[in-house]
Amino acid sequence: VRLGDIARVELGAERDERTFRGNGIPIIGLGVVKQSKGNTLAVAEAVKAEMEKIRETLPESMELLASYDSSVFIAKAIDEVYFTLAVAMGLVVLVLYLFLGNVKTVLVPAVTVPVCIVASFWILSLTDVSINLITLLGLVMAIGLVVDDAIVVLENIYRRVEEGEPGLVAAYRGARQVGFAVIATTMVLIGVFVPIMFLTGNVGRLFGELAITMTAAVAFSSLVALTLSPMMCSLLVRRRNKKPAFAKMLDRAFKRIQDGYGRLLEVCLQNKVIITLCFLTCFALIMGLQQRIPAELAPIEDRGGLFMRVRGPEGASHDFMVKQAEKIEQQVQPLLESGELVRILLRVDGGGGWGFLILSPWDERERTSTEILNELRPKLIQNVTGAMAIPIETSGLTRRGGGDGFEFVIGGDTYEDLGRYRDLMLEALAGYPGLVNLDADYLETQPQFKVRIDRARAADMGVSIQSIGRTLETMMGGRRVTTFVQDGEEYDVILQAQEGDRRQPLDMENIHVSSGRSGALIPLSNLVTVDEVSGAGALRRYNRVRALTLSASLGEGYTLGEVLAHVEEVVRQEIPDVTKIDYKGATREYKEAGSDIYFIFMLALAVVFLILAAQFESFIHPFVIMLTVPLAVLGGLLGLYVAGSTLNIYSQLGLIMLIGLAAKNGILIVEFANQLRDEGKSVREALLDASKTRLRPIMMTGLSTAMGAVPLMMASGAGSQSRITIGVTVFGGVIVATFFTLFIIPVFYDFFAHYTRSPGHVAGKLKDYEDKEAKGIPAE
Repeated sequence: VRLGDIARVELGAERDERTFRGNGIPIIGLGVVKQSKGNTLAVAEAVKAEMEKIRETLPESMELLASYDSSVFIAKAIDEVYFTLAVAMGLVVLVLYLFLGNVKTVLVPAVTVPVCIVASFWILSLTDVSINLITLLGLVMAIGLVVDDAIVVLENIYRRVEEGEPGLVAAYRGARQVGFAVIATTMVLIGVFVPIMFLTGNVGRLFGELAITMTAAVAFSSLVALTLSPMMCSLLVRRRNKKPAFAKMLDRAFKRIQDGYGRLLEVCLQNKVIITLCFLTCFALIMGLQQRIPAELAPIEDRGGLFMRVRGPEGASHDFMVKQAEKIEQQVQPLLESGELVRILLRVDGGGGWGFLILSPWDERERTSTEILNELRPKLIQNVTGAMAIPIETSGLTRRGGGDGFEFVIGGDTYEDLGRYRDLMLEALAGYPGLVNLDADYLETQPQFKVRIDRARAADMGVSIQSIGRTLETMMGGRRVTTFVQDGEEYDVILQAQEGDRRQPLDMENIHVSSGRSGALIPLSNLVTVDEVSGAGALRRYNRVRALTLSASLGEGYTLGEVLAHVEEVVRQEIPDVTKIDYKGATREYKEAGSDIYFIFMLALAVVFLILAAQFESFIHPFVIMLTVPLAVLGGLLGLYVAGSTLNIYSQLGLIMLIGLAAKNGILIVEFANQLRDEGKSVREALLDASKTRLRPIMMTGLSTAMGAVPLMMASGAGSQSRITIGVTVFGGVIVATFFTLFIIPVFYDFFAHYTRSPGHVAGKLKDYEDKEAKGIPAE
């Protein structure tokens, strides 16, 4: 007997219950995934070049298209960052010119930027870090930082030249005078960035590269400020007997600002208690703002596309889901006709599927992906009633198709308990607008057929339980029995009943099994009974506990943090006896990243404090300097609140950066005041003189850092949301910290400086001892 006489043998797809459509036309999809170390842009270019070669060999009736290309977003975002980099450099140079009024003088700190950026590329190469969106973002933020050390050196040399010193002497003495402050501020900034490298998970892998980039740039800026900048100052900075009118105007304006600041500072020093109370209120403001600013993992980015998850009813057939896919295409079609959408990709796989909507380039449409999603979501809910079509907009820290915006896990001792928990939670959250398309993955609604074997009769007839199970598996589901090779390709041989013989439960009665004793064929209907029941499609566990997952998309205007807080409160009220709660996907990353960030923030505070304590040989001076940190945090939170932004991983990273940015201004005042005390001045005299003298460099460094963040705040296009968030945080924090540092640091220095001595005190004692020893005077 030939196999072809009793069966239909064909070469076909392993599963025919899969449909893939593009713009309503059946297509075949081929995905290209880069290796872990591969460069997305290089891979995309190579694939496009290969596609051009393949197109030349295709028949006229066939075309090869790039439906979705993730490199488009990356390339566009990198172009935006390059533009931001150029604007930031221009703004920083403009700030320097407005304070100095001399193009030659401005060249000194301006040269620092390209030198430090090029040197940073060398470090990135040594550490095997690529030039990507994160490292470029680090370079943008570093522009305002790398000029700070050069500004401090330049301003001090410029001041000494204006007081009558020759350029070479002023460069030598001025660089030595502020050398300690430059090294201190550099070590503080590095101390802030190093803990970021120890973040774990996806967040750690991303921002570890940013920390390496900024650490390299800041370290090189200190080296340049103490070597190249003094050399250039000795050649370029000269006292001008006749200044241009613009320079004279700037000098007069700054002199008035300096005198006014001095008078206001004296008033503050006479009312230290009031200033202290005002400072303490900033902690209450920080707590209040933290409660009012919504929280999420990362801002939603317009990445040029929307992902869509499609879920059918339990037990839905493939043909039914294909019809639902056609309804989804009808709802999306107007976007295609308007030009906001270039391609609709839909895949149906059994009773579910997914889709991807590729939007037009950013500069060819007026609406963002969020606005398009908010229009599309209600249309899909109202008009596609046979399936649940969930459009999802992802952030840069979540994988495409990796899950819904909200995934909450509930654990229980039994699946009956889980069913009760599910019903209570779905009922309690039914009217909550923060969750859209709320669903659970444990539902006892899937149509199932329970096959009960009469074991006694099967034994009497010599039919084993294994034989019955294997026969049912083969005929009704299909079983891989062997493989064969054709034209160098290996194919599976799958055995199953014809589609017409496995459509309904009665078809099982026509199946026969062989008796192990007599070899006779026995109808399966003599050995089994079939009952129609409903049950769960899968019994899932999570971390070894029986569990179900509540999943949903976030409602318009709601963030993950506030939705999660609401759901956790509902759990406490509705199911207080729950065994365990846990998180998946973006929700889990949000919880883990939040705890990691707070730990890194406290670690950065401790590291900076210890670095300052070692440099100032005191615990009081670092304490005074670190009082600027709450001011910077308040400014950062205030910026987020005014801009309507959120507390996310980018803004939290900005808050960590503000630790170092705020401390450097305090270092300039405290360190110079200590120098003046070593020269014999009283605490109050040294403090007033140091504050007024350091006013110009503090304003210059603060405004240059803030101006470096302005292009980030004004960003648009691909990847702009993350840049806006971190830009707003840094700008607000630096502006507030710079202003209030000018008063808070002097007030608290005046409080505590009487109980301290400067780092030069010990060196002075040693020098006195050596001088006496050289003269033969016995040491006391």
